[in-house]
Amino acid sequence: MTLTTDLTGSRAAAGDLLAATTGMDAVTLRVGDLALMSSYYREALALDPISAHGTSVVLGRGTTPLVVLEHTPGLPVPARNQAGLFHTAILFDTSAGLAATVLQAARDQRSSFVGSADHIVSNAFYFTDPEGNGIELYVDRDRSEWVYKNGQVQMDTLALDPNAFLQQNLPADGGEAAVGPATVGHVHLQVGDLEMARRFYVDALGFETTLDLPGALFVSAGGYHHHMAMNVWNSGGAGPRAATLGLADVAITVPGRADLDAVAERLRHRAISLEDTGSSIRVDDPWKTRVTLTVGEASV
Repeated sequence: MTLTTDLTGSRAAAGDLLAATTGMDAVTLRVGDLALMSSYYREALALDPISAHGTSVVLGRGTTPLVVLEHTPGLPVPARNQAGLFHTAILFDTSAGLAATVLQAARDQRSSFVGSADHIVSNAFYFTDPEGNGIELYVDRDRSEWVYKNGQVQMDTLALDPNAFLQQNLPADGGEAAVGPATVGHVHLQVGDLEMARRFYVDALGFETTLDLPGALFVSAGGYHHHMAMNVWNSGGAGPRAATLGLADVAITVPGRADLDAVAERLRHRAISLEDTGSSIRVDDPWKTRVTLTVGEASV
């Protein structure tokens, strides 16, 4: 049984789903100390500087952008119960690449290690950067190993021994030279209300619900376990975001202009304001989190 078969249904026939090749792009963060944060993402997560424009720095793996840091000093740190970023999830091609980066992040004294988990579909490690932004580093299990029940992919939070994982997966050189390719696999948000989130991210943008849990909603395109997630664990009842440090933009890529047109039509049908630049659509979710959908492989 496959997720795509079970979950597309009449919505797919109506053409109101995001394309199967939809993906996530670099997450933009507002930062108070650009030098510190750039250094952290370079050294702790082994990201490469890709470009720098004025007060903005783009970092990634190779030519693949993963994070954009925008220098915005003077803004307050967001409160724990506000809507915003729960974590940016960086997906690795291999367990060796994940292990190498986890080791490097753990050795950096500026990192806060939050924990590790076996999510059934993936193995994940969690950190917090120096300004409090959540980071997940993970590798997927093969899709043939994913389990489905009642049309939903099954995920859980099971124990994962970080030391055992490193011992089993670190390359012989200790990991420093084998960090490997990575992409933004998913973005997890804090929101004020899950039904409002569903109306925006599923009904308007066109993601499919892949798992519905008490307190959390997981959505994707093309049968992935999730490209985005929203939870109310800390932020239930939260209203629109004020200007703070932290998340500035969630970037999504779609294959063509027709895909943007379909999203724009759904947004306008629901009287949701948007900005259409021709190559991208910018829209705010109900909590004033900016979402940018762009044609192509990268919006940076």
